[in-house]
Amino acid sequence: MDQFTFQDPRTQYPTPDAQGPQQQSAPGSTKGMRPEPDHGEETYRGTDRLRGRKALITGADSGIGRAVAIAFAREGADVVISYLQEDADAAATAALVEQAGRKAVMVRGDVRDEAHCAELVERTVGELGGIDILVNNAAYQMSGKGVAELSTEQMDRVFKTNLYALFWLCRAAVPHMPPGSTIVNSTSIQAREPSPELMDYAATKAAILNATQSLSGDLISRGIRVNAVAPGPVWTPLIPSTMPEEKVAEFGKQTPMGRAAQPAELAPAYVFLASPESGYITGETLAVTGGRFLT
Repeated sequence: MDQFTFQDPRTQYPTPDAQGPQQQSAPGSTKGMRPEPDHGEETYRGTDRLRGRKALITGADSGIGRAVAIAFAREGADVVISYLQEDADAAATAALVEQAGRKAVMVRGDVRDEAHCAELVERTVGELGGIDILVNNAAYQMSGKGVAELSTEQMDRVFKTNLYALFWLCRAAVPHMPPGSTIVNSTSIQAREPSPELMDYAATKAAILNATQSLSGDLISRGIRVNAVAPGPVWTPLIPSTMPEEKVAEFGKQTPMGRAAQPAELAPAYVFLASPESGYITGETLAVTGGRFLT
């Protein structure tokens, strides 16, 4: 089966009952998850919608980023895989890109570093011969107990990873991006339905939603479109590595579909917004939330 197969969305993937209580140390690893997420390894079928494109994807080692990298490669794009420190996960993603017949470039480093963001763009342009897709996907969260226990250190990490890096990468990439290029940002249902225990994370995701609209107005004069994807709950290593065990066991039950999304279910939204099919769309946010409304 692939993303075009007719299926019941409620039972297409495992429900929270299959997850159970589990926990990892941050930032987590795909191999330690039960069940392992579907990134499209066996379920995403490409149709040449991004043939010849050159993409930089942050946070591409696992989760949504890996799914997007696989989908982009099977649609015909070469990919730079930006990741923090998870070498094994990044190598697995690179292997899947190369199996699709496309070039994969792994770049390790922290997007909280402004100089590293500039280096990411330089490596993309140098090794792929240009850049015409930028996916700002890397993110960090840590569940807490409210503002009284929210440290400045954590806020700095969350804001620099999720928000500062987006601006640094856009600033570095835009001069190299020809008309027709696209930027796709990862926001979240948390932008509109913030959880108290994720208030710093939710604030950055609201800012990304707003920044997507501002950037779209700024960059359309260059022929560059800017859009965003707002996921609901998605089964990625971020969940067991940043949330209490009891919440992991219930993760996804709050959606009308009764389960979390798999990363492979997010990838088609990124492909659509990166491809010419969405050529008359800019400044928009596509919600992929299992039936919850992005109001």
